[in-house]
Amino acid sequence: MSVTQDQIMVELRKVALPGGSNLVESDLVRALTLRQGAVSFVIEAPDAATAQAWGQVESQAKAVLEALDGVEKVSIVMTAHGPSSGPSAAKPAPAAGGEPPSLKIGRHPTPQQGKQGVPGVKHIIAIASGKGGVGKSTVSANLAVALARQGRKVGLLDADIYGPSQPRMMGINKRPASPDGQTIEPLHAHGVTLMSIGFMIPDGEAVVWRGPMLMGAMQQMLGQVAWGELDVLLIDMPPGTGDVQLTLGQKTELTGALVVSTPQDVALIDARRGISMFDKLKVPVLGLIENMSTYVCPNCGHEDHIFGHGGVAQEADKLGVPLLAELPLAIEARLAGDNGTPVAVGDGPLAAPYMALAERLVKDGVA
Repeated sequence: MSVTQDQIMVELRKVALPGGSNLVESDLVRALTLRQGAVSFVIEAPDAATAQAWGQVESQAKAVLEALDGVEKVSIVMTAHGPSSGPSAAKPAPAAGGEPPSLKIGRHPTPQQGKQGVPGVKHIIAIASGKGGVGKSTVSANLAVALARQGRKVGLLDADIYGPSQPRMMGINKRPASPDGQTIEPLHAHGVTLMSIGFMIPDGEAVVWRGPMLMGAMQQMLGQVAWGELDVLLIDMPPGTGDVQLTLGQKTELTGALVVSTPQDVALIDARRGISMFDKLKVPVLGLIENMSTYVCPNCGHEDHIFGHGGVAQEADKLGVPLLAELPLAIEARLAGDNGTPVAVGDGPLAAPYMALAERLVKDGVA
């Protein structure tokens, strides 16, 4: 009979800690693996002194698992989240300037009471979409650049953990520095302060994380990045209504959300779900953006509505929120993003709607 990880976690809930909690409720189980009846995991104690005192906890955890049908071997490592106090406690050496951060992105989140802002940041705007492929990241990059051209101090956080694209779109991809091994120094491009999980992992490497690690990563990229003084921080959200969206909506003081959609019915169905999520999280929807609204042939000048037209405007009218922009579909925008120089960096008909959108957000007092 084979055993599952869920069964193991059920058994570990029986391992009581001093104070009345247990290993699972206190979120102390790390790196749990199960291979052919062999179970191994780490118990992460709060500090070294506690780890030394928890010998009985480790023994009990091993005993309950060994009694489980299908478990042949149990290996447990007791470690500490931080050094113990006292004169003999080892202190981590600070990282030299310019070195990669020593902290690991993707840990479990730390406890937090209620929604919190980001020190030094006046406004935080989530840019979301109900589904992928509607150009949300392109809108995020160009809007960030347009706001910077308006004289605003702008940050852009690429929160699309599984598919970070801002390093490519903004034309910069190098490892951030950490002056103290704890604080991450963001990167800068086109007048925008940037942070992305894409800076922290090798190019092309998949991020295979479950909910708690996603939540911890977002907590780190908001709270441990030296964003400085910003007028607005734009968050390029992953598509859909998953763990990242819920974490940001529940834990972060968002000024509001911008929802990007194409005019087609399939995209609008998913956009409605995203709007419903923000409503449940009590995050105001600042407005809708219709992307790929129209296409003008560069050879003959004929205008076509490949994905339909006006659907987002009708949806905005139903919801009682403004339609903030109708953005064209153009190969130049795609090439500019691939080359790391968003179209909003320059002037012309493709940059104009982003500049108008930026002006409106500034005028509305949300950026």
